[in-house]
Amino acid sequence: MGHGGDVIQELTTDHREVEEIFARMEALPSGDPQRKELADQVTIELVRHSVAEEMYLYPAVRQFLANGDAIADKEIGDHNRAERTMKDLEGCEAGDPQFDQLITKLMSEIRAHVTDEESNLFPQLQQAAGTDDLNELGEKVRIAKKTAPTRPHPAAPSTPPANKLLAPGAGLVDRIRDALSGRG
Repeated sequence: MGHGGDVIQELTTDHREVEEIFARMEALPSGDPQRKELADQVTIELVRHSVAEEMYLYPAVRQFLANGDAIADKEIGDHNRAERTMKDLEGCEAGDPQFDQLITKLMSEIRAHVTDEESNLFPQLQQAAGTDDLNELGEKVRIAKKTAPTRPHPAAPSTPPANKLLAPGAGLVDRIRDALSGRG
């Protein structure tokens, strides 16, 4: 499954890519330095994915679903918890005692979030929104991921318009830091 298509196809592809990174991490022994590299990689993917969802998916959920505000607020809460876990993980090396605990917590949070989105939110959105709307959202999400931050910023705004204004700047700074440090 490649990137492209409507918003549901795009985000589901992201989910599968993150799960593949988790599986690679789980296959390595505790303390293996490659686990830290994979944790950085999964963090980059998750932050970009979350920012794009907060910019475009959740506003659409609020617009198209009768209970959209409650659903979007719950999903953003899931993101906030995962982002705090990623921030804690960012300061750990693979050999640190907390690393395995934090990565296990992150995997659990993300897997629960993915299951909820794919079994509840996505089917509801598929029913409520038109094909053109879903395709347009898919394109907006792909574009947003290109400029989104790559590091967790738990204090950053998670709703429009502030997140749409601030995320590209934070993303630029993150990508410069990543390039200088060799991360990702």
